[in-house]
Amino acid sequence: MLLADRQLMGPGPSNPYPEVTQALSAPITGHLDPVFLAMLDDTCELLRRAFRTSNPLTLPLSGTGSAGMEAALVNFVRPGDPVVVGVNGLFGERMCEVASRIGAEVLRVEAPWGEPLDPAALLGAHPSPAMIALVHAETSTGVRNDVAEIGAGKGDALLMLDAVTSLGGMELEVDAWGVDVAYAGTQKCLGVPPGLAPITVSERARRRMVERPQSWYLDLGLISRYVEAAGGRMYHHTAPVPMVAALHAGLGVLLAEGLEGSWARHAACGAMLQGGLEDMGMRLVAPESHRLAQLTTVWVPDEVVASSGGEARVRSELLERFGIEIGSGVGPMAGRVWRIGCMGHTARERNVWSLLGAMDSVIGSFASKDAAASVGAGGDRW
Repeated sequence: MLLADRQLMGPGPSNPYPEVTQALSAPITGHLDPVFLAMLDDTCELLRRAFRTSNPLTLPLSGTGSAGMEAALVNFVRPGDPVVVGVNGLFGERMCEVASRIGAEVLRVEAPWGEPLDPAALLGAHPSPAMIALVHAETSTGVRNDVAEIGAGKGDALLMLDAVTSLGGMELEVDAWGVDVAYAGTQKCLGVPPGLAPITVSERARRRMVERPQSWYLDLGLISRYVEAAGGRMYHHTAPVPMVAALHAGLGVLLAEGLEGSWARHAACGAMLQGGLEDMGMRLVAPESHRLAQLTTVWVPDEVVASSGGEARVRSELLERFGIEIGSGVGPMAGRVWRIGCMGHTARERNVWSLLGAMDSVIGSFASKDAAASVGAGGDRW
């Protein structure tokens, strides 16, 4: 059974770049083949450029973004360590869950869903935390959290950053902001299918790595012996060769455009989308000062919530009639919010216009259908 061709405008994955699709169809080599290892080394260097870092330990971890989150915690947090976690959405909640399973003393610093975290509150939550962790671009709410102030004031703590929805799509300066551990996913602004979690580790953090972390598969000490060429390659696991080739191609596209160029393209498409939604009478969730361009959250119109089937009906018709995917809300925003991604290769003006036109058509047709059903049943249209 062949999968349908979709315009992917949910919270991820995004549509891959054509160069990425081509790389996925290339012949497969062994994971110890010199040709592949040269590509892996180059991919790590391209990731350094994308993260804006000189960290030697920068690599594509096998697994999705959540594997990056677990690796970023299990390799640097010990049982009993105080870990300050910013929580203003689903993925801050997930950080707390992972850290608590390790046995950390988790100190939650919360903001309402849809609002940014207060950097001063994170810095003041504990006198000497082992780690301060937060999400840069909260995918569940469309909110950007400030990072640079936390990096400047973190003291002896490690600063860990979830960059799953920010890498490649908005300003991210790992070294300049004092970020010690950052991880991302391939399926968002990098324009690559899901399957890898790029991760970067500062030398400062590397000196504090747990000697024998609770996860063998995500043990960065073991993985580094395979990824880093010095001293020979020690087998750890079979690397997903086609995915590394895809990431190599996607990073090539990103860096050929230029990071600033990609950031500007995402910003322009986000502004166009958000302006179009507001022109249709919809209300955006995130405050303008901390609103993501690449992931827009919008309140479902009252008339849609009140209609039979609610917001899910709109998403279903967009998919079936127009081949366009958007995402639903999660957590306390479930059934009340749509999450619309404009990331990677999908971040194009033509995709924004097609979505806006499709949404106008679908929402308008729902109003007409519900009104006709009401009149047909003998009810008043209003």
